[in-house]
Amino acid sequence: METKTRPKVLFFDVNESLLDLNVMKKSVGKALGDREDLLPLWFSTMLHYSLVTTLSEQFTDFSAIGAAALQMVAANNAITISEEDAKEVMTAFSALPPHPEVKEALTVLKDAGYTLVSLTNSSTKGVETQFKNAGLTHFFDERLSVEAFGKYKPAKDVYTWAANKMGVAPKDCIMIAAHGWDIAGAIWAGWRGAFIARPGKQLYPLAPLPEINEPNLLLIAEKLIALKA
Repeated sequence: METKTRPKVLFFDVNESLLDLNVMKKSVGKALGDREDLLPLWFSTMLHYSLVTTLSEQFTDFSAIGAAALQMVAANNAITISEEDAKEVMTAFSALPPHPEVKEALTVLKDAGYTLVSLTNSSTKGVETQFKNAGLTHFFDERLSVEAFGKYKPAKDVYTWAANKMGVAPKDCIMIAAHGWDIAGAIWAGWRGAFIARPGKQLYPLAPLPEINEPNLLLIAEKLIALKA
């Protein structure tokens, strides 16, 4: 590891990084004609169109994009789903459980004196509900949603805005996420990165490597605690 000092603020992605999206297989699968295998395609389509809105200088609630993406995936697979049913599926998004090691990892990081901040594409109300249902609220010093800024990650401006909100320089921030695009965006914005290499997740080969790359958050926490203050 090249950097040996502690970052001042730990920023966490939420969906798939802290919270387990796999529990939505049943609800998404049921809506898509029992095609649970379409869950990854649905989520990637949702992310794709969040970027489309950002590049087009528009902004739409992440849940609304998710419902629209569900309709698109359904149409491409000859499945009929109404707008109302698509929106109903998105209610399960607010009740995702944390990955098994997350609470222990957040506890040891908090005990080590770190400032913990969530930085998510979910709405302000959405992440508040997600954290309440997952029992994660008390771990975080601040919850930041891109909704307050009007652009989605990984737009460079989002990371600059988040650093400014916390009153720290980019070099003092580290993005902790299970998405290669999020890590790439943060590093290109001057942040540090820690990749949670969850099953099916990969770093973007054309981006700089993060300083930490581990299969779960607890192993990342151990490396962060070992850094010099």
